[in-house]
Amino acid sequence: MNSTQNKYALTWWLTGLSGAGKTTLANELAAKLREQEFPVCVLDGDELRQGLSKDLGFSMAEREEQGRRAAEMAKILNANGIFAIISLVSPSASGRNLARDIVGANQFIECYISTPLHICEQRDVKGLYAKAKANPAIQLTGISAPYEAPMKAECTIDTSQIDRASAVNQLYAFLKD
Repeated sequence: MNSTQNKYALTWWLTGLSGAGKTTLANELAAKLREQEFPVCVLDGDELRQGLSKDLGFSMAEREEQGRRAAEMAKILNANGIFAIISLVSPSASGRNLARDIVGANQFIECYISTPLHICEQRDVKGLYAKAKANPAIQLTGISAPYEAPMKAECTIDTSQIDRASAVNQLYAFLKD
């Protein structure tokens, strides 16, 4: 175990629109932590929906349940000395507040990946924005479903304004606090 390691593990909760860069930053932060021999687990919303949350849809209540499940997992990981990096749209302030309560305020770092909608639409790696524009019935966060931007996030990163390495360093800096 690294001698500079915190006395307890942390949870980074990366929230933002689809295409904002959450998964990319989560995986790169995890790689940086692993290089320093920190135990870490990434919990990505898309991956969770393939297994643990495959029974959930995309209503606000189901999105909050997805977040609750991820927070419970992060709490268990942290209790076992494992850092957790959560990458979820998590569109509601109430859902993110519940996650903070579950994980514990001292271990929870809310990271708002604030990349503007028009940049996320340009990236559209999953084709979600194109589908939502073609079919207004699709409830896509930021288009036909609301996203409540965090008002007091510990960290805000706009991936259209900062390079990836600097963004990862900004997230990693929470280890020193």
